[in-house]
Amino acid sequence: HSHTEYIIRVQRGVSTENSWQISTLSLPLPPKKLIGNMEREFIAERQKGLQAYLDVITTHHILSNCELVKKFLDPNSYSVNYTEIALQHVSMFFRSEPKWEVVEPLKDIGWRIRKKYFLMKIKNQPKERLVLSWADLGPDKYLSDRDLQYAVKLLSSCSHPYIYKITFATANESSALVIRPFSEKGTLKDLIYKAKPKDPFLKKYCNPKKIQGLELQQIKTYGRQILEVLKFLHEKGFPYGHLHSANVMLDGDTCKLLDLENSLLGLPSFYRSYFSQFRKINTLEGVDVHCFGHLLYEMTYGRPPDTIPVESFPPAPSVFVVSVLESILTCEALKNGMPTVSRLLQMPDVLLTNSEKPQFKIPTKLKEALKISKECIEKRLTEEQKSIHQHRRLTRAQSHHGSEEEKKKRKILARKKSKRSANESGEEHSAKYSNSNNSGSGASSPLTSPSSPTPPSTAGASSIPPAPPPPPLPPAAPPPSSEVPTPRPEVSASRGALLSSIQNFQKGTLKKTQTCDYSAPRIS
Repeated sequence: HSHTEYIIRVQRGVSTENSWQISTLSLPLPPKKLIGNMEREFIAERQKGLQAYLDVITTHHILSNCELVKKFLDPNSYSVNYTEIALQHVSMFFRSEPKWEVVEPLKDIGWRIRKKYFLMKIKNQPKERLVLSWADLGPDKYLSDRDLQYAVKLLSSCSHPYIYKITFATANESSALVIRPFSEKGTLKDLIYKAKPKDPFLKKYCNPKKIQGLELQQIKTYGRQILEVLKFLHEKGFPYGHLHSANVMLDGDTCKLLDLENSLLGLPSFYRSYFSQFRKINTLEGVDVHCFGHLLYEMTYGRPPDTIPVESFPPAPSVFVVSVLESILTCEALKNGMPTVSRLLQMPDVLLTNSEKPQFKIPTKLKEALKISKECIEKRLTEEQKSIHQHRRLTRAQSHHGSEEEKKKRKILARKKSKRSANESGEEHSAKYSNSNNSGSGASSPLTSPSSPTPPSTAGASSIPPAPPPPPLPPAAPPPSSEVPTPRPEVSASRGALLSSIQNFQKGTLKKTQTCDYSAPRIS
């Protein structure tokens, strides 16, 4: 009775069964109100403000992936300390590989909760710095343990001018560990946001001090390099699906792709919450093109797009860049499907001078396993998109059905329907009443010939014999002019039989009867 408790209902995905509630809220609320803070209006207003606050957090792409937010909203699923688990796996690795040594942990430099980073060095080369990344397996891991270990180890043999070199890579049945050279220059995202590579991800990219895109020549060069490496991976049959600006390392004026192991481990993509909304993006090649659109937008404008699809683009340094963005991020493009990498490579005025020959040999057996894994990843994506589409249609229908305008329409229709039914029941009742009256009059007054007049009685003169009765008159025909014909009713079709029998009546068929008339007065 001394406080108000707000309960948050959290739901993962579109299934209402996968939901839970959170109470004991601890967030910066509006200023305190000493008097009237238990009033219903104030509580409702405070609840709306709190809902708006949570909506901002959960719709912000970086904030919604923050570990603190996820632990608050879903404490049961994120109660495990992954830093300790990563240290256990790394220490076990060092027992078999004693030449490596940990310099310091790089806390929260990435956006993934289940992926941890450590700054490393080689004991006999203390000045050289490397980065060790550890990650557990994700929901899209479809390779067998044997194929996974072989594929991860094969990554260190990949040589391409636009793929960042991997020094060492290994995997087991639950996680993987990869070591790369550390770059002081950082990633493409660090260049765009003017950030330091060692700072936490949230601090570097969530609220940049200055928003400024890259120069046109940089946009064209980096974009061409990234498209070239995507084409190379697609031709090799190697699934990627994890392109974003923080996965592109800068080496001088060259962009180099990072984290090729993510798709092998089955980790979710950074932009999955976007492309899972659109059913036309149902292949990993389409996913890569869609992610390239996000990256190109970020390079051009210095920030990610506010919403997807993008309705209008701000002024850009080149009309051609805007046309590429329109072919990927507009509503029409998302409905029709993504363009191919080969089509996007038709970018003018970009010449790549790197002469390094790419090498990445994948055995035939592993290629087949990667193909099956890619198909399974795409199938799961399609099923998720289908469920989201069905949920969205249901929600839209429920929202439309519950709107005030729709409620008014339903009330008007209900009134019209009730009036119509009342009118129909009244007409039916009057028709029944008319039928009963017409049938009753027809039965009580049949068409008969008038009887002959009876002579007056002579009972007073008993001595005089009665006169013989006059000869019977011939039957008189009914006068046609004096008889009014029965009208034909138009109300009910059931009276047709009665009218037909009346019209076809023949008097000759009647039997002759003897009439005794007692209507004359009697004198006694």
